[in-house]
Amino acid sequence: MSPRTKSATRKHRSVEVIIPDKLYFRIGEVARLCRLPAYVLRFWESEFPQLKPVKSSTGQRMYRRRDVESVLRIKKLLYEDGFTIAGARGQLREELKSERDQTALPFPIRPSVNVAHLRHELREILHILSARR
Repeated sequence: MSPRTKSATRKHRSVEVIIPDKLYFRIGEVARLCRLPAYVLRFWESEFPQLKPVKSSTGQRMYRRRDVESVLRIKKLLYEDGFTIAGARGQLREELKSERDQTALPFPIRPSVNVAHLRHELREILHILSARR
């Protein structure tokens, strides 16, 4: 590895970024936090559908915390993991898909059976309580 490549790799190494507890961040704040030029953030908005900052009434980009987290994830994929933009886009899509699969609530196949059992148990409790009077 040439000295130039080593310094470029070192430059993009992940540093733990502490995201302040705020609702919105302006593009300059996100650029400083993520150590990226603002034009890169604007370009990534056009390339990554999950990166959609809202615009204020004055037209300023206002990034939410999840947008900042997305920027950091995209940066890692591109600069550290060596993904192309298309590859990073696909990787994020896969991660989102697996997140959805994991967070889906496992509903019972026959919920009416459980509700009927619960109703029966509640009636028994009511019967016990009313017998105590």
